[in-house]
Amino acid sequence: MTGTAPPLIELAGITKTYGSGQAAFQALRGVDLRIEAGEFVAVMGPSGSGKSTVMNILGCLDTPSSGSYRFQGVHVETMDRNQRALLRRHFLGFVFQGFNLLGRTSALENVELPLLYRGEGVASRHAAARKALAQVGLDGWEDHTPAELSGGQQQRVAIARAIVTNPTVLLADEPTGNLDTVRSREIMELLTELNRQHGITVLMVTHEPDMAEYASRQVHFVDGRVAHDHQQPARTDGA
Repeated sequence: MTGTAPPLIELAGITKTYGSGQAAFQALRGVDLRIEAGEFVAVMGPSGSGKSTVMNILGCLDTPSSGSYRFQGVHVETMDRNQRALLRRHFLGFVFQGFNLLGRTSALENVELPLLYRGEGVASRHAAARKALAQVGLDGWEDHTPAELSGGQQQRVAIARAIVTNPTVLLADEPTGNLDTVRSREIMELLTELNRQHGITVLMVTHEPDMAEYASRQVHFVDGRVAHDHQQPARTDGA
């Protein structure tokens, strides 16, 4: 039996309409997109371009109005709510602009949360969370609460929480939006390392062209469609 493996992610003719009648708004107007395993893709575009909508669909947080979404060759658009939740839980990690950490909870406990939802035991949760925190450079910070951490450190905790389940795909929504330039570069270098050294596919929404330069590919949305999609040389200097 011959043939090539399907792409990790494939969107074909994806549309999304909110509302109905005269109040209807078409956020996506026929999106075709293929993403291979191991890519680092920056998704860009002005407000209202559809980039956040397509990321929500990719993350199984929303469903398309029409079209096909395949993940590792499996049709996601036909899944029910519980099946999509399982896909999120086992294959996807999420990083948000606002960190979304529990304020009175230690870094270790924040990172453990996805494993708690999976029903994993205390010892395995602790071990995996400590490993994830070490991966993002926070070894020794396990007992600190978000109030005791800088913005950059809080985002590192959020990234550790996203990778503690060993996801196939990391979806990052404006991950540097609340950080200064120095901390932004640190976070982008961390995402680049996770992509290159650990093989995690990274999909990142950003408004910032200098942050998008860290990605190996840029996909620009305009008016609910892919306006252009291009590869770019990988950064080697971390500058």
